[in-house]
This record gives sequence, C-alpha cells and structure tokens, in this order.
Amino acid sequence: MKGIVWHGPERMSVEEVPEPAVVPGSVKVRPTATGICGSEVEGYLGKMGNRTPPLVMGHEFAGIVTEVGDGVDRDLIGRLVAVNPLYGDGTCRLCRAGYTNLCRDRHLVGIHSSGGFGEYTLAPAANVYPLPDGVEARTGALAEPLANGVHAARLGLANRAVENAVVIGAGTIGLMCLQAAVLDGIPKVHAVEPVAARREQALALGAGAVHESGAQAREALDETTEGLGADLVIDAVGAEATRRMAVEELLRPGGRVVYIGLHSDATTLGFHDIVRGQLDLQGSYAYTAEDYEQALEWLVDGKAGIGELPPVLPLEEGPDAFAELVRGPSARIKVFLAEPGK
Repeated sequence: MKGIVWHGPERMSVEEVPEPAVVPGSVKVRPTATGICGSEVEGYLGKMGNRTPPLVMGHEFAGIVTEVGDGVDRDLIGRLVAVNPLYGDGTCRLCRAGYTNLCRDRHLVGIHSSGGFGEYTLAPAANVYPLPDGVEARTGALAEPLANGVHAARLGLANRAVENAVVIGAGTIGLMCLQAAVLDGIPKVHAVEPVAARREQALALGAGAVHESGAQAREALDETTEGLGADLVIDAVGAEATRRMAVEELLRPGGRVVYIGLHSDATTLGFHDIVRGQLDLQGSYAYTAEDYEQALEWLVDGKAGIGELPPVLPLEEGPDAFAELVRGPSARIKVFLAEPGK
C-alpha cells in the first residue's frame, strides 16, 4: 500500500509500505480524510522527540472500516467512522484516576504505529465512532483537534469562574480552543493572531474580539476588567514569546494560563511575578475519551468546525504540503490528505 513516510527532518516521500493486519479487538480503516496537525509539522522538522523515523504519521482522521478482528462487530465493515487515535492501557494508576491521556503506556496512532497518511491503518474497535448519515469524513477528522481544545478549555475552567478569556493563536488548535471556550459558556473570548485571514476566521467562529498583538488585547482587556487582565489565557502557539505574553501581558493576578502549544521547548519566564501574582500555570496534553466524544457531538451537531472545509488532497501531494506549512502561518487553516478511493 502507499504511505507518506517521514525519514527525518524535512525528508518525506510517498512510497510502498506494509499493509497492517488486523488483530483481535482491532479494525482496519481506509482513511478518507486525514488532517495535518501542527505537532506533525514540528515533527517533520525533527523537533518532536516522540516521533521516530521511518514513520507514517497522521492522527487526525476518519475513514471506512474495511476489516475487523476477532471479537469485533462485523456490522462496522463499510461504515464511515471517526477515529480517536489515543488510548492508554486502562489499568494503571493514572488510567484508573481518569488521566488516560497521561498513561505512561499510552499509544497514539501515527506516532507509535502507522497512521492516517497511509492507505490503511489500524485502530482499536473501542476507539471508532460511526458517523451519522450526511456527516462526512473531514468533519469526523476534526474531532481529534477539537478534543484537544475541549480538554484545554475545561482545564482552564476547573474550579473557577471565567468572565474574560484570551486564546493566543488562531490556527487549527487555537480555533478549537476558542470554540470550546465559547461553547463551555465563557462570556467573552478574545483571540490574538497576527494573520488577518485567521483573525477573520476567529470572529466567524465565535470570538468576541480579535487582536493583532498582545498589546492590543491588553488595551481592550483594561477597558473591561478594571485594568486587571484576563481570567484565563490559553496559549495555542507554544513559542517562548507567546508563553511570556500570556503571563506578562494578558493574565490578571490570580489568573490561570493553560499551555497547549508545542512550537518550542525551552522557555524562560520571570518567576518573581508569577509567585507575587499567584498565577496558575497549567499544561494541557491531548484529551480523554470524554473530551473526544464531546468534540464529536459538537461537530456532528454543527456547533463547531472550521468553516468551509478544504478539499482532500491525494497522498502524493503530502510532502509538498508539509514543506509549504513549515514556511510559516498562512490563511489555510487545515490540510486534509488521503489516497483517492479505489
């Protein structure tokens, strides 16, 4: 079968790879829409230590079940399904406590096994969700990134009231965090994004206000928060500049910042102000099954999305698409890839 194989920093090609064989409890899926994630772009550059070449990436996908393993309902064959690519061992202390996303033996399709940028991939039967008639694969493929947003927003809201929130970045994950924050009932959600087309998209998807810079966002917040700043900031970029912006420009004393972006690793923050301001710094990694299910429900109901869905490009265009994405932010919110149906 064909697959897009990553061989190391900025080295990727379409080639023949082994077709996976089903095992008990699994299903074989022919992806019909797989989104390129921002973390995969960083992985393409060699900045993600959890990806080892050669690797067929792709963890945001939906497709057709073509085969099932022993113990799996055969009625799934031929169904269009969204796939939750993340699962833990289900038995460890973290899983038992509900932190399945943090399981030390967690598995993510597209990192620990071949993913959606191949003609076929495997997933546990428990992790596939049949899509209702009229809901297409591209919508189902958005459940994974939206689940990340659901998780981040709910960590931000845990045990506190939030009136004003700011999401830094309006790429895919930023837009998902923004929509999750709005749908979870935060009255005013701002977005900070330097690209004009992305600011327009953020407004269309529910942002109460958009700003080109942190300074502009702070000026707007000062008018409505008695000069204090935001109750919650979600950094969906993960650069040193945006991490510093969150705590140094935007967050009020006693506020919380949720860090979900992974653009960079090392970051220097001034901790005197963090301590004196009693700031709460919260990391957010992936999502739970409950987050994924909430995300899929919102997408199926038409409450969330990315606006007009772009076309699904053939796998052959994948290497060029990755090379284009590393050149920097653009108006393009999401790229979908899949091998054309046979």
